[in-house]
Amino acid sequence: MENVLIIDDDKSTLEAMSDALDSQGYEVISKSSGKEALTAMKEKRFDVVLTDLKMPDVDGMDILKAAKDMDPYAQVIMITAHGSVDTAVEAMRAGAVDFIEKPVKSLVELRSKIRKAIDRQMQSLREQNNILQNQNMVLQYQNTSLQHQINEKFGFSTIIGNSKPMHEIFSQLMLIAPSKANVLICGETGTGKELIAHAIHANSSRKDKPFIPINCAAISSSLLESELFGHERGAFTGAIKQRQGAFELANEGTLLLDEVSEMSIETQAKFLRVVEDQQFMRLGGSSKITVDVRIISSTNRDLEKEVESGRFREDLYYRLKVVTINIPPLRERKEDIPILVNTFLGEFSEKNNKNVESINIEALDKLVNYDWPGNVRELRNCLESMVVMSRSTNLEVNDLPLNIREISLSSAQPIKQSGMSIDEIEREAIKKALESTDGNKTQAAEMLKIGLRTLHRKIEKYGLT
Repeated sequence: MENVLIIDDDKSTLEAMSDALDSQGYEVISKSSGKEALTAMKEKRFDVVLTDLKMPDVDGMDILKAAKDMDPYAQVIMITAHGSVDTAVEAMRAGAVDFIEKPVKSLVELRSKIRKAIDRQMQSLREQNNILQNQNMVLQYQNTSLQHQINEKFGFSTIIGNSKPMHEIFSQLMLIAPSKANVLICGETGTGKELIAHAIHANSSRKDKPFIPINCAAISSSLLESELFGHERGAFTGAIKQRQGAFELANEGTLLLDEVSEMSIETQAKFLRVVEDQQFMRLGGSSKITVDVRIISSTNRDLEKEVESGRFREDLYYRLKVVTINIPPLRERKEDIPILVNTFLGEFSEKNNKNVESINIEALDKLVNYDWPGNVRELRNCLESMVVMSRSTNLEVNDLPLNIREISLSSAQPIKQSGMSIDEIEREAIKKALESTDGNKTQAAEMLKIGLRTLHRKIEKYGLT
């Protein structure tokens, strides 16, 4: 049932209009002051607001502004005194959809204006829904719904992906996280190894205890031991006070050794003893400290080759890789790119106070076809730059970095193979377009730059049912 809020300080007019609309089946709320109306609008959404323009406390223009702030699709009709048409026109410029003169002489006219306002609102909502559907088709995923399903099933909200390789990783994580086993995470730079480590910790029995990351590549060999084991006062030049190391800080929690392959052979030997015994001494110390720490290691190198070359201890390697997770590079799971793009658009629009809502299909196609040597990290940086520099709500090809903009490959345009006829090439193009849109013919026609009727005819011609 459509609901209408009527505001007028003339009680006889208020009563007459309320009765006229109530008899038509509308849910009518009537208020005799602007202040009362504002309170009602905060408590309930109204399809139509019918308000007197001139009132002693809060006038109709204030009501109009409040209604539009609360609901952009609210239909506001002004009630104006005879001869105040100029003011009514001003109100319509501010967002009112119609006005009616007072005293209201025709209740039939009043009902007609209310009906038209509701029809206009329904049309606006349908158009907005179509826009949202088109945006979702362009991005190919409804990110919020999809991510909710992934979270509900797997419980790893920080990891984004719906490809087969990512589903396999989610399945692995469900088995690994509750265990106490040490984990080795392998993958190229920028694939999200630390996110995976965080997810393992957050879904383990240690989730309420510390998660301590140490980047072995960012710390010199001489300082890494102090970072890991801590030191006593006077242990070396500059050690002016006792300091706890990462092992002590991570007690009962998780220690992440990022880029573990960069650890020197000497440090590896000392580290091995701690992994085996969960005991160590601070640098310059004389008493052993016992801890309970789960160790997660990550690397962008092939540790087996590092072992073969003598740069990494074999015994430590097997201690660290009780369980191994291999994260595929982004170029091997390109079906995840649209959902990543959608997620980053929302994140960076909010972060940078921008209003970028979508990306067109041509620009998205180029992002999907780029190889991303820097993986998800490079995609994140690219999207943030595009959002910051964008001048509209929709990202286009011209917003892409030059090296990506110049990519000519399109998911809907397969490379011509020798020996293929024109018909065979056309059939393959239509087939790929239909596959990439999950059979959505309207979207496929847009991708192929042909009419929908033409697409239907060619589908029948080539037997692509």
